[in-house]
Amino acid sequence: MSQVANRIIKNTGWLYVKMSITMFISLWVTRLILLSLGASDFGIYAIVGGAISMLGFFNGALSSATVRFMAYAEGQSDQNKKTTIFNVCSVLHLCIAAIMVLVLLVAALIFFNGVLNIPPGRMNAAYVVYGSLVSGVFFDISRVPYDSVVNAHEHMKFYAILGIVESLLKLAVAFACVYTSKDKLVVYGVLMAVIPLVSYFATRGFCKRRYSECVFAPRIYWDKKNMKEMLSFASWNFTTSMASMISFYGSGIVLNHFFGTLLNAAYGIANQLNGQLMTFSSNMLKAVIPVITKSEGSGQRTAMIHRSTIACKYSYLILAIFAIPFILEMNFILRIWLKEVPEWAVLFSQLTLVQSLISQMTIAYVASIHAEGNISLFSKVRSVFNLITIVLIVLFFALGSSPVMLFVVSIGWTGIVGAVSMVYFMKRNCGMEYGTFIRNLLFPVLGVTSCSILIGIIPMMFMEASFIRLITTSCLSLIGFCIGYWLLATNDDEKNVIRNVVKLLYAKIIRSR
Repeated sequence: MSQVANRIIKNTGWLYVKMSITMFISLWVTRLILLSLGASDFGIYAIVGGAISMLGFFNGALSSATVRFMAYAEGQSDQNKKTTIFNVCSVLHLCIAAIMVLVLLVAALIFFNGVLNIPPGRMNAAYVVYGSLVSGVFFDISRVPYDSVVNAHEHMKFYAILGIVESLLKLAVAFACVYTSKDKLVVYGVLMAVIPLVSYFATRGFCKRRYSECVFAPRIYWDKKNMKEMLSFASWNFTTSMASMISFYGSGIVLNHFFGTLLNAAYGIANQLNGQLMTFSSNMLKAVIPVITKSEGSGQRTAMIHRSTIACKYSYLILAIFAIPFILEMNFILRIWLKEVPEWAVLFSQLTLVQSLISQMTIAYVASIHAEGNISLFSKVRSVFNLITIVLIVLFFALGSSPVMLFVVSIGWTGIVGAVSMVYFMKRNCGMEYGTFIRNLLFPVLGVTSCSILIGIIPMMFMEASFIRLITTSCLSLIGFCIGYWLLATNDDEKNVIRNVVKLLYAKIIRSR
């Protein structure tokens, strides 16, 4: 097994361990906090936190730029450049953190004077919560350069351990709220602000001990050219992200305007279900994106194209292995989960998963295009694509179309046409041949999907909807998936990697007995 494949598998494994633990703790914490605070105070915390998260959107764009530049420098193995980029990133993020604090404090004058609907008797508690969250934002933003260093070095084990520790701290905060005799909302807000502080110093201490580039000396390590490149990259990335956010949230607003809140309930359920399933593929991408960027940084363009294509394929397949049984048995699954299933929720959930599957087919190509660096035209096109989606949805709804048209537009325009444009930019910017996408990605995943659906659908022809049929459909779908995957979606190298992983796991099981 190659060292790269071995690293990706180990890192993905650590992220899955983190996900399995933190998801369980998160559900427990939410239940404890809701019972402790009550619906009203819990709602206040959600409203105040939501207001801050909207204003902190810019940090996400700059964070991805920081990760890209750190991983690229790591691929070049230029120690001085790595240290310079770290210092530029650190100064930029400290400035942004300070600016964001000032913006949020000024925004409080607006939020607490007519925008946020908070009961008069709970205003003081809301002020404390808001201030606590603002301090948390400062440390979250300041931590980004250190996170980027960890990401560039692919040390996902640290991410996993820190994520589990953060979840345990949140659980401890929840228990503190249950047993405290003081104002529970204030206690919750203040203690939750401590967690970003702990995470910041833990990440900072880890990086300073382990990585030599983490030396904060901006007077020595400073480069205006790197700063301009990062700001330019971040601004284009921000434009794309903003257009994507407008498209996503705007779709819900348009749906509400034309069809009312019941359709929003169905839309919300579809997105919540989709978000949970997407975590399986997103963890794999988190482990592989630094590898893609470092490949470009080290001048290995062919390897970068190959690795991003493989990442797209496995991102699709990881989602598909869960999504296909859900699509087939969505009606029964939602009835088990929700008892009362809103109208359109089944169809919306199925179409949302189809849309996500299509997006996974090119999702890792974004990392390659970003790694190449020439993203201005790419960002403009993606932004226009996202904004046109909203225009088309409004137009069709105004003409009396069904709510399903929202997904027809999203799948047809943003999904399929957007995927075609992504492949075009991989050809234009990175030199990927179209045949690479068709042979190594498109045909294999379509073949695996067809096998999984054709075999998985058999029980639905002969059995009534039941838990037994759900299990049977899932098992047969998995069998079809495995057959299609082994025969159609793997080459000899991938088969060898799988055999080696199975042997390694089997040997560990034998030794543990």
